[in-house]
This record gives sequence, C-alpha cells and structure tokens, in this order.
Amino acid sequence: MTSPRHISINDFTYELPEEKIATHPLEQRDDAKLLVYKTGNIEESFYKKIHQFLPEKSLLVFNDTRVIKARIRFQKPTGGIIEIFCLEPFELINEYSTVMNKKEKVRWKCMIGGASKWKEGELVKRLESAVGSWQLSARLVDRLPDAYVVEFSWTPTELCFAEVIEAAGDIPLPPYIKRETEFADSERYQTIYARDEGSVAAPTAGLHFTEDIFTSLAKKNIQTGFVTLHVGAGTFKPVKVAVMQYHEMHAEWIDVSIQLIKSVLQNLDNTITAVGTTSLRTLESLYWMGVKAYLQPSISQLQLGQWEVYEPPLSDAGVPAEKALQALLQWIETNKLDRVFTQTQILIAPGYAFKIVKAIITNFHQPRSTLLLLVAAAVGDDWTKVYDHALQNNFRFLSYGDGCLLFLE
Repeated sequence: MTSPRHISINDFTYELPEEKIATHPLEQRDDAKLLVYKTGNIEESFYKKIHQFLPEKSLLVFNDTRVIKARIRFQKPTGGIIEIFCLEPFELINEYSTVMNKKEKVRWKCMIGGASKWKEGELVKRLESAVGSWQLSARLVDRLPDAYVVEFSWTPTELCFAEVIEAAGDIPLPPYIKRETEFADSERYQTIYARDEGSVAAPTAGLHFTEDIFTSLAKKNIQTGFVTLHVGAGTFKPVKVAVMQYHEMHAEWIDVSIQLIKSVLQNLDNTITAVGTTSLRTLESLYWMGVKAYLQPSISQLQLGQWEVYEPPLSDAGVPAEKALQALLQWIETNKLDRVFTQTQILIAPGYAFKIVKAIITNFHQPRSTLLLLVAAAVGDDWTKVYDHALQNNFRFLSYGDGCLLFLE
C-alpha cells in the first residue's frame, strides 16, 4: 500500500459548470439517475432499479446518522446578525446521545459568521413554540486555531439540547447551495432511515433510497446494515495545499454495534457495498482498528489517525480481514462494551488497498476534494472516465444530485 502523502491535488480536478450542480432535490428520491461502473464499463439506470445491479446475498451498509439544525442565527440589539454553525461537542463523550440529551447548558466547537461583530457578552434568541416561550443564550468561551468554543444555555432548563437546536436552528445546507433553506429541505436533506442525531451534513448517497428500494433489495435477498458516522463540516473542507501531506483530514465520530461487525465478518466473501463515503470510511476504519486490537490486545483506545494505515506497524501487519474483525470483537468483549464509539481521521486516496468494501454507492463530488480522492482510490484513473460520462450525459452533481454505483473489482 502506497502512502498518498505526495499526491498533487491538481491531478484530481475537473471543470464543474454551475448548471450541473443540483440546488433542489428531485420530486421523487428514487428517480435520481444512477451511473453503474464495473470492470471498466459504464451503463446508466435509475436508483429505483439499483437492486438489478447488486448480487444476491450482498450486504449494503448505510450511515443512519441524522442531520441536526446546526445553523443558528442570533440578532444583536444593534441589528447585526451573528450566525453560529455547530460543528461537534467540545467535551469528552462516550456517546453522542449523551450530549444531545443534555439539559440547561452545553459547549460546542463552532464556526461563527460575523465573529468580528461579537466582541463580548451573550447573544440571546427568544422563541415561541407549542410549549410556550423560551430563550437560548450563547456565550463565547474560547478561540481555537480553526474554530470557536461556544457555550449554549437555555430556559426552561428541562428542555434537552436536541429539542433546543431543532427549534432554534436551521438545516445546514452545503455552502455551494446558494439559497435560503425551504420547508422541503427539512425532510429531503435527511435520509428516510436517519436515526442518531449528530451530523451537520447529510450522508448524501442515502438520500435517494426509498421504502420501495428496500423492498426490492429484500426480495433479492440483499442484506442491509447500519453504522453511524456523524458527518462534520470538514467533509466540505477544500484542499488548499498542493500536496496532500500538508492537508489535515477532519476527524469524525463513528458508532458501530457488535451486530454490524458480526454481519460484516459473515459477509466477507460476499459483495459488501458501502452506501456513501462515510459508510466506506467507517467500514475500512473498523478493519484497521481490528488490526490495532490484534497487534496490541490491551490497547485502551482505538482512534485512527490520518496517516496511520500507511505507516508501520499497521502498514506492515498483513492481518487478514477475518482475523482483524475477530480481534476487534474480542477487544469489545474484553472491555465489556457493546459497540465501538470512537473517532476516525482516515484519509483514503489512491494507493490505499481496500480491506472490507467491494463496491460503493456515492454522489458526484467536488473537484479537488478528499471525497474525489476516495473515488479515485476505488476505481483508479477511470474516475475521469466516470466523471466525463456524467458531465456529458446530464447527470446532476453534488449533494442533491444523482449518483453512481462503483465496483472496486
């Protein structure tokens, strides 16, 4: 496996005309177009027919994270607007639901629009709801190199943070969708199977899936499973450096049950398909965390850094996927846990050797992005063939756009 440290991001760009970017969802989710790439060949279809392209006994793994209304606007007494974008909890946590269920106050790492106008003091937002009047306050606690720490507090204090942000915030549409959010976005910028709150961006490959598709998959004996990776705003972080070794990959929280790990273990000989780059990063991270547990059974934490998989001891370990997942399950049992909850910062780029995943379902991504690097890792130089075909055949790009099914073998 070759380290992608010296990859030039300039080799992973293409011309994306503005009119190719989808700014609204289709009326029907599964009417989205589907490009299918396998052994160098491309054909076109629609998401509603995706079951036709997946082998029987496949395992599809989805990310069931739920997008929170992470964008909160406060108006100063002088009339100026301060926009706070919640990124992730700024505290040690054992699971995300603990933070979302906190009452009275909570601290988050945030981006702030108009931060220069917020010198001191609290910002206050008053709201009316079915349960009466209440108030949300924000206090600037600290300045970090790339963000801010904000403490939110509210009354009535018996409300939990999940209820507060749902009422006070707005759906955080991607920055390239240059319009105000609409009522439909609350439903459509969310997968139908979204469960665990915590993402500030949708796992967009899953937006196309409907109950009809799940029925079609079940009829073909195609299994489904769910992981949770809470998508951070870093997923949109542009690569601003020429060479990848100077780019810092964003870390994201993953939450995976024993049952899912066992299901992956049982299906290693079948076609395990990641629905989205987040599911793929989670599945591949599980392998490497298993390698860590295999090499050092007494290890206390299983976080995964950006470059770890390309460096000794992990890169030299040569542990089969079956042994790695068995070691991970043993580590979970030894530590009296029922799941893996940790952070991954893994960067998957050309040179990476896939350990678990054999296919990926994903949208079409921005030029010069780590998501495009992941696609290039999956299909090699044919990524240009795939994207050229999509551009020339009226596929819609980015979060609300169409997608593709890419087989790695």
